[in-house]
Amino acid sequence: MAGSNDDSIATRIIFCGVGFPTSFEYTKQYLLPYPFIQVDAVPFDEVPDKIGSYHICVVRGMRLDSKVIARAKQMKLIVQYGVGLEGVDIEAATEFGIKVARIPSSGTGNSLSCAEHAIYLILGLLRDQKGMEQAFKEKRLGEPTGETLYGKTVFIVGYGNIGRDLAVRLRPFGVKILAIRRSWGSNSAANLTKLDAVDTSQTQSTDKGYIDDNLVDEKGGSDRLLEFASQADIVVTCCLLNTETVGIVNAKFLSSMKKGAYIINISRGALMDYEAVKASLEAGHLGGLGLDVAWFEPFDPADPILQHPKVLITPHIAGITEMSYRNMAKVVGECAMSLHKGEQFHDIEIVN
Repeated sequence: MAGSNDDSIATRIIFCGVGFPTSFEYTKQYLLPYPFIQVDAVPFDEVPDKIGSYHICVVRGMRLDSKVIARAKQMKLIVQYGVGLEGVDIEAATEFGIKVARIPSSGTGNSLSCAEHAIYLILGLLRDQKGMEQAFKEKRLGEPTGETLYGKTVFIVGYGNIGRDLAVRLRPFGVKILAIRRSWGSNSAANLTKLDAVDTSQTQSTDKGYIDDNLVDEKGGSDRLLEFASQADIVVTCCLLNTETVGIVNAKFLSSMKKGAYIINISRGALMDYEAVKASLEAGHLGGLGLDVAWFEPFDPADPILQHPKVLITPHIAGITEMSYRNMAKVVGECAMSLHKGEQFHDIEIVN
């Protein structure tokens, strides 16, 4: 029972769904020495009937609405293995006295893992990875001709932990960096806004305790979104999905971009207007699209956007590395230990 020092009574963790299996496996491994912590992975369709007997819920890709949350009679904490909480009815959880939290990307290696993956997608588009695969199949040597990252202008939409770790890693490539966020003048978590991923004051790439914008050549707020889009050769979206950012990459945004420019999305599919992206690709205006997320997950391989020769897609793995998942497993495991002992949670960002 949560809050008990009796090691014979289990504190129970439910992982929603069977996707992202490493999150469950690593957490279970971390907690093996503690048999009084029970860890289960439950298919989405079974969660509503079983959630009532668990104390901690790891959301993964589950939509936890008020009806499901109302059945979580023993629940004390809903936590995401990462930062995205758009699928959780936070208001309902608050009403039922349940804490909702994300694991900050800065301390686990999640943000730098995502940043590295964004660069992988950028280089894959610039060097025409799909074209290379086709040339290999047809036994053609010396083609396609690729582009360099050197000299390009990169626009980072959402300069939080991921955005800043991306800027750090882009600098050696000789690029110009543009970035937007709402507030550049304070490291206070209270001043973070919906365009920012999470607090950058503890990012993997700095210990200065403030936003070091020396990495950014031009910075601004959302009022400069289209201006920066028009200058960029590459746009990287790494902001949170919320009511302000849903569909932020729309027809107006795309038409403002240079012909042949690229977009990388490592955040959420719904940041992009599907029909606008499809039209821009088909018209040849958008030069390429690198995705780690899509509009519908699991992905539909028959989706015309995903089949397009100028689109690269990976199966939502940007943050899934040995480093980040081992560290997040530790955070979830320690939350379970804290709950079992009746202690305060730590190393998580509670949002309610």
